[in-house]
Amino acid sequence: MPSDTDIFEQLRQELRRGTLILAVLAQLRVERYGYSLRQALSSVGVEIDEGALYPMLRRLEGQGLLTSEWREEDKRKKRFYRLSREGEAVLARLADEWRSINDTLQPLL
Repeated sequence: MPSDTDIFEQLRQELRRGTLILAVLAQLRVERYGYSLRQALSSVGVEIDEGALYPMLRRLEGQGLLTSEWREEDKRKKRFYRLSREGEAVLARLADEWRSINDTLQPLL
């Protein structure tokens, strides 16, 4: 039988998964490359490891929510990401949904 800690960690990961997507989309209203995105998220207390971030970026781009472009900066090629027009619309809808869920759950907690 899983321990309370194991159960908590599994549920915490499920809860974080959706919030990480919302945080990534919100941060990509401004163009960023992967490392600068991780830093921006970390600066507001949202930690995400590279093993989760880069697959998420590829998935979001594949869904049409992001655009990306390879460019050279400081003599290194970097892939810069930004919200697409569709991504901006989805972010607005997700943010509204987040606020609604938060308003509903807050009295229960």
